[in-house]
Amino acid sequence: MSDNSVSASELASRRNAAPFWLSMIAVPLAILSLTQGGLFVLTLPLFAWGMFGVLDVLTGLYEENADTETPDADLKWYRLVTLVWFPVQFALVFGSVWYATRAPHLNVLEEIVIFFGLGVISGTIGIVYAHELMHQTNRLERWLGDLLMGLALYGHFRSEHLLVHHRYVGTPRDPVTARYNEGFHQFFPRVLRQSIVSSFKAEAALLARRNLPWWHRRNPFWRYGAIQAAYLALALIIGGWGGLALFLYQAFVAIWQLEVVNYVEHYGLTRKHLGGGKYEHVKPRHSWNAAHKASNWLLINLQRHSDHHFRPDRRFPLLQTYSEDEAPQLPHGYPVMAAIAMFPHLWRRRMNPKVREWRRKYYPEIEDWAPYKHGTNPMPR
Repeated sequence: MSDNSVSASELASRRNAAPFWLSMIAVPLAILSLTQGGLFVLTLPLFAWGMFGVLDVLTGLYEENADTETPDADLKWYRLVTLVWFPVQFALVFGSVWYATRAPHLNVLEEIVIFFGLGVISGTIGIVYAHELMHQTNRLERWLGDLLMGLALYGHFRSEHLLVHHRYVGTPRDPVTARYNEGFHQFFPRVLRQSIVSSFKAEAALLARRNLPWWHRRNPFWRYGAIQAAYLALALIIGGWGGLALFLYQAFVAIWQLEVVNYVEHYGLTRKHLGGGKYEHVKPRHSWNAAHKASNWLLINLQRHSDHHFRPDRRFPLLQTYSEDEAPQLPHGYPVMAAIAMFPHLWRRRMNPKVREWRRKYYPEIEDWAPYKHGTNPMPR
């Protein structure tokens, strides 16, 4: 880890928390897109991808680490942005559905681009904040996480992420660990199929260990379904069939945005199979990291991904960064890497040499990587 440190008193200041509130710029930009139309409809995707890609170049890397013993009371300005985001996004999405379906100055193409931008925001900010919230033990935060995931119609992500991904990352049982040489356009449909099945099985197994059937009311899939049904009904009521279509479209874009990030985070990184379905423990080396300052502001330190897997309950301001000797580093922040992932040839040319270097560095004793590449190693016990 970095030797630089930030004290609890420094961390507690509003000034240090302020950059993580840049996500709120999405609100006036969405209003501008809706009310002005034309080229202004491009503002949201340019904000999430272009602006932070440029800011990463201008602001450089941030390699300081916060004091991990900082109490929650000193993190109130960081926590607050995740707590208030649900009502903000709810108003943004459904306000846009209501307005766009009644705005004579917007044509169909403009509506499509606007709701593409809203989907990017739902995925880049909403789901990332939901991810932070779902890892906490506080009941309110977990509920807010579920409500945010419902806006993307992807409620099962909480079950998949907590019960499958964190436990089985880097093994054949984890759907969202992208395999070496697997392009994103292959990865995406595979994950859509496998993640809902794996998450449901994980919840059913959890209930079975308590001698409860899968249909028991404690299965969170009932909650996921109820939240999502309520949102679909609301979109239909306030926007008609056109409003429902726009809501579904932004949800799909948000899911796509989430899975692009999943693809980037673990591409080609696998845990060593020790024999008999047993795998080594998760280590910092099993996640790609990016210390780019601006995109970590936008993504509330999600790019410090190795530490997140080491301490999943650690709040985002306290996540630690790792040096290149301890964990593999991405050449760019997630927004730029996500754009590169859309072009598999460019992605492989950029990332495959880094994966091969990672293999030589950490696992020189492994000669046959085919079972890791094709996911044919035994399932973990």
